[in-house]
Amino acid sequence: MHPDLKTAIELQQVDLRVAELTSQIDALPSQIQNLEAQLRDFIHAHEERKQRLGANQKERRELDGEIQTIETKISRHKDQLYQLKTNEQYKAMKHEIEAEEENIRKIEDQILEKMMEAEQLEKLVKDAASRLDGEKERVAAAIQRLEFERRTDIEEWEQLQSRRQELSQTLSDAMRELYERVRSARRGVALAAVRDGCCTRCNVRLRPQAYNNVRMSESIVICESCSRILYYLDLVSDASETAGDRNNSTGVQN
Repeated sequence: MHPDLKTAIELQQVDLRVAELTSQIDALPSQIQNLEAQLRDFIHAHEERKQRLGANQKERRELDGEIQTIETKISRHKDQLYQLKTNEQYKAMKHEIEAEEENIRKIEDQILEKMMEAEQLEKLVKDAASRLDGEKERVAAAIQRLEFERRTDIEEWEQLQSRRQELSQTLSDAMRELYERVRSARRGVALAAVRDGCCTRCNVRLRPQAYNNVRMSESIVICESCSRILYYLDLVSDASETAGDRNNSTGVQN
C-alpha cells in the first residue's frame, strides 16, 4: 500500500475521533445546565405547591370567618323578628335571613372546593418532599459522571492531537495539502473506502481502470464524483474497516 495512503487512513480515523470528542466536550456545559435546570424546576414546583397550599388554608379560614359573620347576623335578625310590628317587616326580614342562609351555602361550596384542592396539594407536596433528596442526589451523581467523562475525553483528545501531529508530519507535502484541502471541503472526511466497485461516500461506481488502481493501492486515486481520496477496503486492517463503518453512520454526506 502507498505509504501516504496508509498514513492518511489512520489520520482520518484520528480526525474523526477528535471531532467526536470535541462535540462531546462542547456539549457538556449545556448537559450540566439542563440537569441543574431540572432540579431547579422540581424545587420551584415544590415550593409553588407549598405556597398554594398555604394560600388555600388562609382562604378557607377567611371563608370560615365570613360564615361566622353571616351566622351572627342571621342570629341577630332572628331575634329581631319578634320585635317587628307589621307583616311586611316580618316578611322582609325573613327574606333577608333566607338570602344570608343561601350565601352561607355558597360559601360552604367554596370551602368544599378548597378542601378538595388542598387534599390534592398535600399529596403532591408530600410526594415531592419524599423525592427531593433523591432528585438532588441523582443530579449530583449525573453531573459528577459527566465531569469525569469530560476529563477522560480531554485526555484522549490531547493524546490524539499529539498523534495527529506525528501522522501529519509523516505525510508528504503534496499529500498533506491534498488531505487538508479535501477534508475542509468535505465536512471533515477526506478519504472514502471503495466497496464492490463503488465509493462508499457518494455511492458512485468507479471506472474499471480507477477501480483497479484503487485495488492495487500503489498510487493516490481521487473519486471523480466527490473528490475524496479512495482506498480499497479489503486492504486495510479490520480496525480500519470498523472505524470506516462507524464514521459512515455519523451521517456525513457530500
